[in-house]
Amino acid sequence: MERIEQHASFGGRQEVWQHASTSTGTPMRFSVYLPPAALAGERCPVLYWLSGLTCTEQNFITKAGAQEHAARHGLLVVAPDTSPRGEEVANDPAYDLGQGAGFYLNATQAPWAPHFRMEDYVVQELPALIEQHFPATGARGIAGHSMGGHGALTLALRHPGRYRSVSAFSPIVAPSQVPWGQKAFGAYLGDDRAAWAQHDAVALIAGASERLPLLVDQGEADEFLAGQLKPGLLQAACEAAGHPLTLRLQPGYDHSYYFIASFMGDHVAHHAKALRGRRS
Repeated sequence: MERIEQHASFGGRQEVWQHASTSTGTPMRFSVYLPPAALAGERCPVLYWLSGLTCTEQNFITKAGAQEHAARHGLLVVAPDTSPRGEEVANDPAYDLGQGAGFYLNATQAPWAPHFRMEDYVVQELPALIEQHFPATGARGIAGHSMGGHGALTLALRHPGRYRSVSAFSPIVAPSQVPWGQKAFGAYLGDDRAAWAQHDAVALIAGASERLPLLVDQGEADEFLAGQLKPGLLQAACEAAGHPLTLRLQPGYDHSYYFIASFMGDHVAHHAKALRGRRS
């Protein structure tokens, strides 16, 4: 691993690292915020953040304002890039497919399958790396925005016992039913709709074996609300399955990091309550 950035922040340190990934077969970058407690030698729980379409780790660490809250609660916060990158990695001219748009799944179709293995990277490889090289416990939470909100919900639902908390901002809750998800799933997973359902939060809720409470914030002025996000579908699925959901519709807020920063403190506190309640 190579550390390529470090900055003092709220008594802790914001770092960015690059390493050779065995999951994607490419160099990958991730950011990690080390709170003051970690710098003092304490092993701390970890909150993983998954970003949205077109983002890298930089959008979150420079715009979300998570460091102040993580410092107060004593959480490491880790944010990977949104996809593999490089000249040898398949890509598409559109912003919603290819590099910057990994959708946090393992692709099965050419030309994406060799490198687009973001589920393996986020769920297995990255936590193993963090828990080996940083002062981290095995207590993990996961959160994200938009495409990353989809990733946070589906990875928590697909891997019971792996995470102790989950939350999302403006998630793509039913990718099988909206243009962003249909385009990505068709490319990465092919035409098998049963394979799509395995990466669709609304479809997964009914069979969920774990009942992690979901915290979801959604801006009512979000331009993608009606066409791509459809949080009402998640609410209906949770009600039908008896799955705990707190869905907060926030008047006047859009899809941007201004929205995320406004409620980031609530989300970090949500995770801290679960992660600090049981120490590993």
